[in-house]
Amino acid sequence: MTRASATPDHLVIGGGPAGSMLALRLAKAGSRVTLVEREPTAHHKVCGEFISREAIHYLDQIGIDSLALGAEIIRTIRLSSGKRVVSASLPFQALSLSRRTLDEALLTRAAEKCTILRGHTVETLDVHAGIWTARLSSGKSLDASNVFLATGKHDLRGFARPAGRQGDLIGFKMHWRLAPAQIDALRQTMDLYLFPGGYGGLSLIEDNVANLCLVVRRSVLHAHGAWPKLLTAIQAENVHLRRLLGDAQPLWPRPLAISPIPYGYLAAEPRSPWCIGDQAAVIPSFTGDGISIALHSAALAAEMFLASRSPADYHRTLSAQLHRSLNFATALSRAAVTAPGRAAAFLAASAFPHMMAMIANSTRIPADALLGIRGAHKSISTPPGTCSATPQPE
Repeated sequence: MTRASATPDHLVIGGGPAGSMLALRLAKAGSRVTLVEREPTAHHKVCGEFISREAIHYLDQIGIDSLALGAEIIRTIRLSSGKRVVSASLPFQALSLSRRTLDEALLTRAAEKCTILRGHTVETLDVHAGIWTARLSSGKSLDASNVFLATGKHDLRGFARPAGRQGDLIGFKMHWRLAPAQIDALRQTMDLYLFPGGYGGLSLIEDNVANLCLVVRRSVLHAHGAWPKLLTAIQAENVHLRRLLGDAQPLWPRPLAISPIPYGYLAAEPRSPWCIGDQAAVIPSFTGDGISIALHSAALAAEMFLASRSPADYHRTLSAQLHRSLNFATALSRAAVTAPGRAAAFLAASAFPHMMAMIANSTRIPADALLGIRGAHKSISTPPGTCSATPQPE
C-alpha cells in the first residue's frame, strides 16, 4: 500500500454537488483539500434534475451560471392522474439541468482550488489518534485530519445510515427525445404524475432532452417484472404521460435505477465524520429540493467547521433547519403511493390549485437558514430566444 505524497488537511469523499461545494469553500479558506470521486468521467445519476431557487442561490455564490450551461426555465407545475390534469404557477422560478452537466461544472470549479482524484473508490475508512486513513481501490492510502462524507445515496462501508421512513421505493431515470409538439407542451413546466404504487416527474433539460424520473414501490415493480412492462402500465393509467411519450425515443437502452432510497432520513443524532448531502438528509424527489439540501448542507458544514464547531453541532443545526419540511414531504410521499392518498391529493389539487404552490413553498429550506441570504430569491431572467409563454393545462 502506498501513501499520497502530500497529506491534505481535509478529505472529501464524493464529487456530487455537496462534495464539490464543500471542497471549494474549505479550499477558498486556505485549506488543503483532496476530493475523491469514484467515477472517472462525467456521468448521469438518478435525479429529478430540478434546481430550485435555493440551489440557484448557492450556485451563484461560486460563479456557476446554470442558464449558461443550458438549463431550462421552470415556471409551472402540472399534476396529472388518470385522465385528469391540473396546473399552477410555481411560487418561484426554477431551472432544470442534467446532473451530468451540473456535477461536472461543480467538479471543474472545485479542481481550481483542490486536488481531485477521479476513478478511485474509498474501500475502508479508519481513524486513529485523531487522524483519518482512507484506503483507495488503487491501493493508495490517504491520511487527513478531517473527513467529510458526500457519497450521495450510496453508503461507505462501515458508515451505513439508519433506514429512512420510506425505504420501499425503487428509483428510475430515463432521458427521452420528444416530438416537437410535445417539447412545446412541456416547455417551462415540471410535470408530476401519480399512478398506482408510485409517482414521477418529467421536465426538459439542456438540448431539449426530457428527463423522466420515477419512484415505485418494490412490490409494483415485482408485479410487472421489468421496466418495459412497468412503463407500459404507467402510461396506460396516466393519459397525460402517454401523450407526451407517445412518439418519444428513449436515449438510453435501459434506465438508470437505484434502491433503496432512504426517504425521510435525517441525521438528527451526532455522527462522525461530517456527513453532507444525502448522507445527512434525504427528501422525497417530488419536492425538487434534493440538490438544494446538498449545497446548503455543504455550505453549512464548511461555515461551522471554519468556526471551530463540531460535527455534532453541525448535525443538530441542520436537523433543526430541515426536520419540518422533510417530515411534511415524507408524509406526502407516503400518501402519494397509496390509492386513497393519490385520489385525495388530486381532488385537493383540483379544488385548490394554489395548494401545489403552497406545498412547493412548504418543502423548501427555510429562507432564514440560507447562508449569504442577500439575493437568494432573485428572479431568473429569460435569455434571448427563450419562449416565455406559460403552458396551458390540457
